[in-house]
Amino acid sequence: MDTDGKGLPDGVVKTLTTRKAADAFRHSLESLDDLDRRIILALQQDGRASWTSIAEACNTSVPTVVRHGQQLIADGVVRVTALPQLGSQGPVDLFFLRIACLPGTQTSVAAALAANPNTRFVSVVTGRYDIMAELAVTGGSGSYAGLIEQLQTVPDIERWRSDLVMHVYKVAHHWGRQLYGEALGLPPLEDDDLTEPPACEPTHFDEVDLKLIDELKEDGRLTFKALGERLGINESSARRRLERLRSNGCLSIVTLFSAAALGFGAETLITVQADPSRLESVAHELAKMSEVRYIAAILDGNSLMCEVITRSTDDLYKFMTSTLGRMDGVRGWEASMELLSLKRGFVETAWWRAQAHPAAVPDS
Repeated sequence: MDTDGKGLPDGVVKTLTTRKAADAFRHSLESLDDLDRRIILALQQDGRASWTSIAEACNTSVPTVVRHGQQLIADGVVRVTALPQLGSQGPVDLFFLRIACLPGTQTSVAAALAANPNTRFVSVVTGRYDIMAELAVTGGSGSYAGLIEQLQTVPDIERWRSDLVMHVYKVAHHWGRQLYGEALGLPPLEDDDLTEPPACEPTHFDEVDLKLIDELKEDGRLTFKALGERLGINESSARRRLERLRSNGCLSIVTLFSAAALGFGAETLITVQADPSRLESVAHELAKMSEVRYIAAILDGNSLMCEVITRSTDDLYKFMTSTLGRMDGVRGWEASMELLSLKRGFVETAWWRAQAHPAAVPDS
């Protein structure tokens, strides 16, 4: 029997480790205060902001901010990562997937999808399907068959449905500030912060750039000195490369965190059916709303895929009945509550393993 050297089987060690992480995550969420939330929003605004600048924005001392901020990262409440823009590896098309699994396999199937580097988003949900995901296919229509091949290799998928994402109207990486910023006295976001950045091209990157991105995917707050050492270049060169990629729109530093960290308990995916002649106007109207984190037109059924965040089920009910239900051009909708978010922006969330039941978490 394999052990960790202390007489416990590997499976038991894995379960205990996962439970410990889950306990730390839950405790951290329960003990968050306004300072923690200000730090989270400051990191969402700029994941590489110095602790000194964050302390100034929060009107508190640097040691206090460092202590709180590092604990948030250590407990998996926050993850700062690098996100190369779409098209960085060639022409790309996005497909939205709805997947039904064999009973009892939802988490393992979702974990397998999250491990696929081509999935941008993966979540276990309620409703007719068990999982919703977004998959990027590079190489144009000649590569579409690869979508089928990628899904066929995942065990325990019972059936699936895919839709081409035709146009993205809104993707709000700074959604927390949009929803919570007014309460903390923060200035409103610019419209540019709420739209999908333009596609990038492979020619915008060299080999060192790609290595830099790989390092920052693991730790988006890696210092320029440490980054330079890992890349074999000096600190100033590392700084210039990152600043060039960010200013050219080829790379974003993104801060991921659970909506529960800001007190939002309902994350919902809604497929909105619209009158064909009103599809654009409905999309633009929804994109203006702070509750809407993401909205895109999909190919089938004159439909919009929409992700909504609300504080509670009551607030979700009000959004569905008083906002969506009264909007001109909306014919109806189907909705699924997100139960477990495993991946966002091509990056695994820091908290999903802590949230999942230990027995359901596959070996990483």
